[in-house]
Amino acid sequence: MTSTIESQPQSDQQTRHVRVAVIGSGFAGLGMAIRLREQGVEDLVVLERGDDVGGTWRDNTYPGAACDVQSNLYSFSFAPNPDWPRTYSEQPEILAYLQDVARRFDVLRHHVFGAEVTEARWDATAARWQVRTTAGDFSAQVLISAAGALADPSYPDIPGIEDFAGTVMHSARWDAGHDLSGERVAVVGTGASAIQVVPSIQPVAGSVTVYQRTPPWVIPRGDRPTTAFERALYRRFPLAQKAVRGLLYAGREFLAVGITKDRRFLAPVQKLARTHLERQVRDPQLRATLTPDYTIGCKRILISNDWYPAVTAPNAEVVNAPIAEIRPHSVVTRDGVERPTDTLVLATGFHVTDLPIAHRITGKDSRTLAEVWTEGMATNRGSTVAGFPNLFLLVGPNVGVGHTSMVYMIESQVAYVGNAVQAMDDEGLATLETTQAAQDDYRALVAERSAGTVWLDGGCGSWYLDEHGHNTTLWPDFTFRFRRLTRTLDRENYVGTTAEAREQVSA
Repeated sequence: MTSTIESQPQSDQQTRHVRVAVIGSGFAGLGMAIRLREQGVEDLVVLERGDDVGGTWRDNTYPGAACDVQSNLYSFSFAPNPDWPRTYSEQPEILAYLQDVARRFDVLRHHVFGAEVTEARWDATAARWQVRTTAGDFSAQVLISAAGALADPSYPDIPGIEDFAGTVMHSARWDAGHDLSGERVAVVGTGASAIQVVPSIQPVAGSVTVYQRTPPWVIPRGDRPTTAFERALYRRFPLAQKAVRGLLYAGREFLAVGITKDRRFLAPVQKLARTHLERQVRDPQLRATLTPDYTIGCKRILISNDWYPAVTAPNAEVVNAPIAEIRPHSVVTRDGVERPTDTLVLATGFHVTDLPIAHRITGKDSRTLAEVWTEGMATNRGSTVAGFPNLFLLVGPNVGVGHTSMVYMIESQVAYVGNAVQAMDDEGLATLETTQAAQDDYRALVAERSAGTVWLDGGCGSWYLDEHGHNTTLWPDFTFRFRRLTRTLDRENYVGTTAEAREQVSA
């Protein structure tokens, strides 16, 4: 990446100087801003490319968008919501929750909206990050990326897609103004978004054709409206809701045993999924098409009560043959069948193992994160990278989870990064950087714990793995062990430089 910061220096009037700059305002960015304010850091800015907080819950507005983790667990532990309307929340409810949290903890005044980060470069002379955005330039001592893994849609490279004459939209960039009534809709993908989109549009569309590469394991969704009694109980006795949260966490954490330790514990879950399929899909041929040939958990386990009824409806079709090309008014599969199509819905996921923000952050040796990560993403504690002083990542490599609430992991990281910023304050440090040795040790730890997991040995390929076949996405152990690793800053694994020492070197 070519930088123009050095060739076009900015004056103090053009560049806003802050102590901390946070990129992104989803769960991670908001949690970080709240933590920093609690530590007394007021000189901070949250750079958000959208026009509101919410991150992925602001951007994903497709029909049926909802969370697959219970509301009482998929929320901040320090900001419980006693008034969740359902046990599993839908997108508008989660977005409203995040908006309320931002107001309640008074962090909106630190936000700059419409500020997409186009480049962030480490200035070794000033020991600061020079950050360019679509809303102006910033200079920060500490840069925290909370851009997230589910931020940038991944578009498939299918011959002819650019010539399609109908409407094309990614599930994460839904066009609510486009009427699907009576249309012939093609949905590419069968992941978490697809199993929510298809049941929502199937009743109104003329036809829905689902192009499936790999069938998912699907289990029932135990969703229901919360009762007035539950909401009143949680408002009056917050500990009751905290207890429910604890039970939900424990139940989901048990699934990690089967995913990462002993495959036998997955057998009851796979039996549940198979029974769910058999009860809802009576046609033996279609049932065979929808039956995965890999161990449950190898790919993300999906929850739905209406996916199978939707794809077995008279106006629906599941196609296993790979797509060969897209023509202006149709989709052609490799078996030679051409299906007329009015709208293409791309439920094809996100850039997860090749984070786009990594191409925009340049460290002290003039290499971007993406260039440093050509052999796979590597960090210390999923948060810091050698060669990138004063840079912290939230929802970075090997922080994702496939069995429980991502918010739990986010809060663990927020505490870790908060402790690092506090250490800089306490020691008067101008810079703080993890060592290469610590990063290598942590990478080895992740690889060791990933060995034998269902993701690497379950008979499937997934977005959990990078192009080298390495798990660079998920935490391969119990989440409470990740929290234990991040509860305090491993200061011995960091090199810090005081302002005084820098001045002496410069002199």
